[in-house]
Amino acid sequence: MEMQYFRQYSHALGRDMECKVYGHSGRPVLFIPCQNGRFYDFENFKMIDAWWNYIESGQVIVFSIDTIDQETWSNTSGDPRWRIGRYEAWIRYITDEMVPFMRDMVNFKNGWFGYPGIMAFGASLGATHAANLYFRRPDLFDRLLALSGIYTAEYGFGPYMDDLVYQNSPVHYLSNLPDDHPFIDLYNLKKAVVCVGQGAWEMPDATRRLHDILRSKHINVWVDYWGYDCSHDWYWWFKQVDYFLPYLLDNGQSG
Repeated sequence: MEMQYFRQYSHALGRDMECKVYGHSGRPVLFIPCQNGRFYDFENFKMIDAWWNYIESGQVIVFSIDTIDQETWSNTSGDPRWRIGRYEAWIRYITDEMVPFMRDMVNFKNGWFGYPGIMAFGASLGATHAANLYFRRPDLFDRLLALSGIYTAEYGFGPYMDDLVYQNSPVHYLSNLPDDHPFIDLYNLKKAVVCVGQGAWEMPDATRRLHDILRSKHINVWVDYWGYDCSHDWYWWFKQVDYFLPYLLDNGQSG
């Protein structure tokens, strides 16, 4: 498998950021690690094994990045305005720096031109971040695989609310989306999967809250609830990747 490591300065964050790239051709996938995770978690926690055949067959190129959760969502004793400002800077790092980097590399490797859509993928808090990117920026992200996430900023910021928290909390901004907002038609041209188990350490009510909003707005997302044996664990996320990827990688329009 072709692998590349990069350490690059982020102007949005004012520091170096690391990432690793897996694959030689195919559509771009942005992997966001679990809470406080690092770019090497895709390998260290064996998620690479679940994606191996898709990477080796040239269907995807996976870009695994760093979180800054320890400064933002996990830093619950810090000043909330500073923390959410720092998180917004991380979002800009992804949308303004990583996305162009990903597109340039994928176009070069595939011999493509234009602006390929990106799949956002994560589990646990990584799913929270992935869903936020997908719903905020449907101009950049055309696929979503969110496993065992929580889709409200209340998880990291409690009752605190300001303009930046609001725009990073999908259950808040989606619930207020006008019925004629152009994003709704845009979402429905894409494919998204939100999955959660109902076993140990899972929080299915967080997914149900999002699911209710999506249905009320007629936003098509495959929301799937797995059984009471399905726990908040890598073992199950591997199974879910294998189950959902054929649907997400099929180029047919979302139904």
